[in-house]
Amino acid sequence: MHIHILGICGTFMGGLAVLAKEAGHKVTGCDANVYPPMSTQLEAQGIALIEGFGPEQIGLQPDLFVIGNVVSRGNPLMEEILNRGLPYMSGPQWIGEHILQNKWVLAVAGTHGKTTTSSMLAWLLEDAGYAPGFLIGGVPMNFGISARLTGKTDSSFFVIEADEYDTAFFDKRSKFVHYRPKTAILNNLEYDHADIFPDLGAIETQFHHLVRTVPGVGRLVVNGREESLRRVIARGCWSDCEGFGAPDGKGWTMREHDDGAFDVIFNGDMQGTVAWDLTGEHNRLNAVAAIAAARHVGVPPAQAIEALGRFENVKRRMEVRGVVKDVTVYDDFAHHPTAIATTVAGLRRKVGQARILAVLEPRSNTMKLGTMKEALPGSLADADLVFGYGAKSGKDSLGWNLGEALAPLGQKAGAYDELETLVQAVVQAAKPGDHVLVMSNGGFGGVHQKLLDRLGA
Repeated sequence: MHIHILGICGTFMGGLAVLAKEAGHKVTGCDANVYPPMSTQLEAQGIALIEGFGPEQIGLQPDLFVIGNVVSRGNPLMEEILNRGLPYMSGPQWIGEHILQNKWVLAVAGTHGKTTTSSMLAWLLEDAGYAPGFLIGGVPMNFGISARLTGKTDSSFFVIEADEYDTAFFDKRSKFVHYRPKTAILNNLEYDHADIFPDLGAIETQFHHLVRTVPGVGRLVVNGREESLRRVIARGCWSDCEGFGAPDGKGWTMREHDDGAFDVIFNGDMQGTVAWDLTGEHNRLNAVAAIAAARHVGVPPAQAIEALGRFENVKRRMEVRGVVKDVTVYDDFAHHPTAIATTVAGLRRKVGQARILAVLEPRSNTMKLGTMKEALPGSLADADLVFGYGAKSGKDSLGWNLGEALAPLGQKAGAYDELETLVQAVVQAAKPGDHVLVMSNGGFGGVHQKLLDRLGA
């Protein structure tokens, strides 16, 4: 089959392209902006890319057009597809029908931690010899790739990051309803994606739909700390359900050591101790969820616990980009206030009294709408200095005043609308021993390398 992918340079659609090529399909694609690193990754796979959505691309005569959720009505190529009655399908539906059929699907859903937990789970199965396929919204360092059809053997297991964002302009259900998991982690749930969901209840409904797709022989691994997830499960659950992190000590729990290691406990029985370098309670909860899900497919908890000691995390998750003159620069994907707060708290625990300089670009759709702006000061309170960036114009510009939003932090916070001015301010403020934490869900104009270069100069 020849598929032509509209919106191929997104993380999900780029991963879909890799899987399709590996499965033996002919793959071409297009996007508004075709540039590295995704363009080079896809071209290395022999996938031809076209810049733009010109209607002449129907001349490629693919068997099917696969549509990403960046495509909307008015897109010239999409309009031509519709006018001519050509076959098309959403990316999640194509994955569900052509990749996940007859697989034991392990899906990881939640507002936060999907990428990290999916990466942990894929690694636990890999280390145990299960050779899973996977599609993850980041690059697990243990694998060096974000998607593969299977490992060295023909595995029946597939780990997928299960996003609650909508599927396509013609399918407003969440992506994850197409995946039909046998094992599903519900990591957490709070309000996000203000551009498509009116309130938390609307997202809970989508999670309820996901729960409805898990078979009776399947298993749900559910965060016991989340009232929102308790409401989801209360609406109906037809599968085995194991909780983790619950305050009452039932199900999967953990006990932290002073050195960052932690014990894993299941129904009061000690399973082992995870010794690793990751920081933050959120990562410990991610790990416990991954251990529980891996156990469902047969990985003994003791083996999973030992394997986590060799887990190398994910690119852009507290990734050290460089150290110059004793100033450490990190890159992190945090963009929701809850994720920002947990990221800063994790780094604070790691560095103690050393100064943290938080550099933030609030560019997610939710943040650009201003829905979470009142929560920003509290999420950054544990940083010593805060540098916020909001572009003057363009698709990443804010519709609200970042300086006003950060005003409760007083003199320790500043807002900048020019990247060069922000870089200069951070470099002037930085001292030996400082930790510069850069947080954004985009490229942030290459600010990490700009900071390292300027600090070196």
